Amino acid sequence: IMATPNEDSSRINLHVVVKERWYFIVLPVFQLADRNFNEWWYDRKRDLKRTIYGVYVSYGNVTGRGDKLKVLAEFGFLPKFEVAYTRPYIDKAQKTGITTGISYSVSKNMPFRTWNDKLDYLNSEIRNRERFYTYVNLTRRNRFYAYHSLDLRWSRTHVSDSITVLNPDYLIDHKSLQKYFQLTYTYNYDRRDHVQYPLKGIAMSLQVSKLGLLPGDDLNLLYFYGSFRKYTPLGNRFYTNSNFRFRISVPKHQPYLQTIGLGFKNDLVRGYELYVVDGQHYALSKNELKYQLFSTKKYFSWIPVRQFNTIPIAAYLNTFADAGYVWNKYPERSNTQLGNTLLMGGGIGIDVVTFYNIVATFNWTVNRENQKRFFFSITRDF
Repeated sequence: IMATPNEDSSRINLHVVVKERWYFIVLPVFQLADRNFNEWWYDRKRDLKRTIYGVYVSYGNVTGRGDKLKVLAEFGFLPKFEVAYTRPYIDKAQKTGITTGISYSVSKNMPFRTWNDKLDYLNSEIRNRERFYTYVNLTRRNRFYAYHSLDLRWSRTHVSDSITVLNPDYLIDHKSLQKYFQLTYTYNYDRRDHVQYPLKGIAMSLQVSKLGLLPGDDLNLLYFYGSFRKYTPLGNRFYTNSNFRFRISVPKHQPYLQTIGLGFKNDLVRGYELYVVDGQHYALSKNELKYQLFSTKKYFSWIPVRQFNTIPIAAYLNTFADAGYVWNKYPERSNTQLGNTLLMGGGIGIDVVTFYNIVATFNWTVNRENQKRFFFSITRDF
């Protein structure tokens, strides 16, 4: 940004130079089918057969109005195909947007239950699960930092007889087919400096979802979800953040497929990355203190594409402490040792942040059971 005085008035001219990302991106997909890298490394013996490969295509300005088309084709351990189209504004006030999409996936080797807080897999050469859903999502942004969304989707899941025998409650009552409509309302308030790796600001989210809208639907479930995150710079390159989230669902008797506790994505107590704790309700608190080791940009003149020849990179040393609790109304079904008990974990680590929203995390952790391990993760957001 360069500021120059305007000789004809008291105003100042601002000259802003930006480097835009590519509108059209084609990327190869190569990832693990397991919940995270650590489960694959420690529990699945680094089995390369448990990988997913394919292609991801994102066209960020299809008609010149900021609309986006995404296509995902994955093969390997878990074949999946997805198409989504987003129109950021469909009204003159430019406050209402719409996204439509479809998804289809098949599974041969799949988890059919949780036992001793670990996923039990069925290994097979036949299709044991087919999942399809289609959705329409409306967003409304009345203010700059806050927006509402309303999501309507139809889902269909079919499982083999082997799954219903191994776990009669996978879809409840030995059912092999589950079809239902789902309506979800979400309120988001996001006032952070960056989305992928924020250092300052607050963000909150509230969500209510009803699964099963019509009398003929095969599911009747209601859940509430909420989160609050606060990021505070302390000065001298020190930062702190706190994160609290919860989920409440009814009724008590739920299909295994829809019973969600801690252990997936970022909803976990660090130190328990190798565990899945099922339950109808949970609460989670995550806290960090970090120090910025460095933050710089590297320019590579030999790279001809200007969107890729400048690479930002930053590293943060952090210490963290987490706590969580999962309420499981039927602990005997999973023989859980961690449900209905306070989970606590902490440790130290290093975060490396680079271009296109890629964050690599290296953590050494210890949990309440005095299990000490090194964990690694890498995330990205396009």
